[in-house]
Amino acid sequence: MKKVLVISYSQTGQLTRLVENVTRPFMSEPTIEVTWREIKPKKPYPFPWQFMTFMDTFPESVYLDPCELENFEADTNEYDLVILAYQVWFLSPSIPITSFLKSDYAKEKLKNKPIITLIGCRNMWIMAQEKVKTLLGNIGAKLIDNIVLVDQGSSLATFITTPRWMMSGKKDALWGIFPKAGISEEALRSASRFGYAIKQALANDEEKKGVSLCHGLGAVSVDEKLIKSEKIGTKSFHIWGKLIRKCSKQGELKRKLFIMLYTIFLVCIIITVVPLNMLIQTLYRKLNKEEVLKQKALYELPSGSGTERMKEFSSYE
Repeated sequence: MKKVLVISYSQTGQLTRLVENVTRPFMSEPTIEVTWREIKPKKPYPFPWQFMTFMDTFPESVYLDPCELENFEADTNEYDLVILAYQVWFLSPSIPITSFLKSDYAKEKLKNKPIITLIGCRNMWIMAQEKVKTLLGNIGAKLIDNIVLVDQGSSLATFITTPRWMMSGKKDALWGIFPKAGISEEALRSASRFGYAIKQALANDEEKKGVSLCHGLGAVSVDEKLIKSEKIGTKSFHIWGKLIRKCSKQGELKRKLFIMLYTIFLVCIIITVVPLNMLIQTLYRKLNKEEVLKQKALYELPSGSGTERMKEFSSYE
């Protein structure tokens, strides 16, 4: 009997659907026992968000400050595989996921265990995953796969549709121009291919080898145009986050004033610096194509962007 632990935190329910589609192929398998743990902060985060409430979490998200979580029920299982599903907040794992990875439960249950991370987000996740890698390494867990599904539409489209969804709860298509917010229904449905691959791998004890179970299935594709933007954004978040975190606490009026100042700064940067930076980065990528492709391949590990096994497992859908 193989035992799989699924850990997730979802506000909108989309990530829950993604996890359900990934695990569906082996949920009823008699040789696999699945335990699902939903992370629950003692003080729930709202959805839809109010703008100031969301921005109020920015410094703590960036600096990986934990929140208090509801305790999981007693668990004596030794797991063969762990699936960790998470959202991205401010180029970092969401606070509930950070809190879980710093918990005693995670230190006990994930140590020396093979981990598959499953991300559902807008389009920027690289720096968040780097932080998750560090957190997993701190507790002795072994990352063997990373699966990433991003919101449908171009970067410009999701810059409109994703915040609208977050702040209003509305995810329908907009003005006949922008697509529905979130991951497409087709992408969610086809995520079952990962479950079939995991099911087959567990039957063959492949999780014990510490190698990718979902390689060749298009598990992750890095948009090289966003790599530098993520790094610049992370540096900016750390500078402002440090200042705001040092001078104020969540919920304080003083925090709101700092947040408004940062928001004005951010809007000015988006209007003025970002277009120029995009032009510079386009030129940089053309002049340093090999280096950029190496970075892309590095951030796509351990699962990679290959699709050579797609035909084999898509036939199960």
